[in-house]
Amino acid sequence: MAGKTLVPILGDQLTRTLASLRGQTKADTVVLMMEVRDETTYVKHHKQKIALILSAMRHFAAELEQAGWQVDYVKLTDKDNTGSFTGEVKRAVKRHAPDRIRVVEPGELRVREMIDAWADKLDIDVEILPDDRFLCSIDEFRDWADGRNSLLMESFYRDMRRRTGLLMNGDAPEGGEWNYDKQNRASPDEDMAPPPAPRFEPDEITCEVIEMVQSESADHFGDLDKFGWPVTSDQADKALDAFIAERLPEFGKYQDAMVHGQDDLYHSLLSTSINLGLLDPLDCCRRAEQAYQAGDAPLNAVEGFIRQIIGWREYVRGIYWLDMPQLRSANALQARRALPEFYWTGDTRMRCIADCVRSTRENAHAHHIQRLMVLGNFALIAGIEPQQVEDWFLVVYADAYEWVELPNVAAMALWADKGRLASKPYAASGNYINKMSDYCGDCHYKVSKKTGEGSCPFNSLYWHFMDRHRTLFEKNRRISRVYANWDRMDADKRKAYLDTAEAFLDSLEPASKHWVGD
Repeated sequence: MAGKTLVPILGDQLTRTLASLRGQTKADTVVLMMEVRDETTYVKHHKQKIALILSAMRHFAAELEQAGWQVDYVKLTDKDNTGSFTGEVKRAVKRHAPDRIRVVEPGELRVREMIDAWADKLDIDVEILPDDRFLCSIDEFRDWADGRNSLLMESFYRDMRRRTGLLMNGDAPEGGEWNYDKQNRASPDEDMAPPPAPRFEPDEITCEVIEMVQSESADHFGDLDKFGWPVTSDQADKALDAFIAERLPEFGKYQDAMVHGQDDLYHSLLSTSINLGLLDPLDCCRRAEQAYQAGDAPLNAVEGFIRQIIGWREYVRGIYWLDMPQLRSANALQARRALPEFYWTGDTRMRCIADCVRSTRENAHAHHIQRLMVLGNFALIAGIEPQQVEDWFLVVYADAYEWVELPNVAAMALWADKGRLASKPYAASGNYINKMSDYCGDCHYKVSKKTGEGSCPFNSLYWHFMDRHRTLFEKNRRISRVYANWDRMDADKRKAYLDTAEAFLDSLEPASKHWVGD
């Protein structure tokens, strides 16, 4: 006769078909769910992020109880809450006297190290199961990476297309091309009329959590006034339906566009739900594919959406587990400058950054080009220390977990891994932002002005960055040609670029706090 099993479910494992629940009998299983202070304060997460995760956890616990599972739920403010996963598992073992613990592997290395220690600390058998909600296991990614000279995402993505059969005609990709990214770079159009993304009115559970977060995390970054994230699988499913029906058709074309004051455009805003476990990533892809097959969405949009999920999402998770813990301290460009205060306040005359920070503060969200080519690009060319930038991104976005945030920021945005993930740095001048947005038109700085007072800081910072890293980048075949342009400039023009950049960098006010936790 089987003994009792304790099944801890973490805050990003809110899936009814979770591997640790499969095969378990309800009579012999205790599900443990824990709100612990360590997880809200190791960095001071955006208030909306904390409210989202805790509300989703409470709704999920209620669903499990309604389905007949015994759930031991520990709230953040419970009197005897130890504040840590290990402390709460220890208390649960004492309460329930289970014969074993069965848990799905966590997404982050620091939590995996905690779980690895449970068997010895608690003197109990601990079974750690692979998280098969991902389509490529950690071991499978290691096997894919083993012996390769290049770990570029495109090769991995093609393998994932073959494995899943998504957008495939036998062995050939639908439409004859694997990647339609070149069709997904349209500048914003004045006639664009993106429908609003669905928002979900907070119910009693969510309101209770919001009130608690306002009290317990009052000094954290971000606003709660606009909270409307899906907190249940039903809500997430409705959000997916709305995206496919209303915004997917134009998503591809305009996915890189940026418009002042328009925070969602045609983006899905589904990453929070997928990362929490409220949506199945493969199902999201299948439903998008069905829209293409029905003639309701074009191939470039559907391929771009699918690539983000089975390509990029799976890939960065694999890179995280392959390159940790060294990725956390990577700094190939020896960037040492402090994070500027305006990353927290938005108080800058650079209109693009001010708008991205505003959206981040109000929504706990900014789309991928705002993150990469405005906020990340500035940090790269200004030489901001990677660890400070990484902490900032982990704090401010509702969909940020270290496994997805760290490779995106350290490796892609900041090139801190010396090109292991991205073959060239994503450095750009103001011209790129001007092309892909309407930010520059009403900006204090003039994007057409390259140097001197009133010139766009991205212009001089770009050349300052390229000049100071010439020894490294002039050998990179993807960007080496820019040095021919630099060398054709006369000495006075080059000096003006460097002097303008130095003056701007000297004017930056370092952040007054780093929000990295208690």
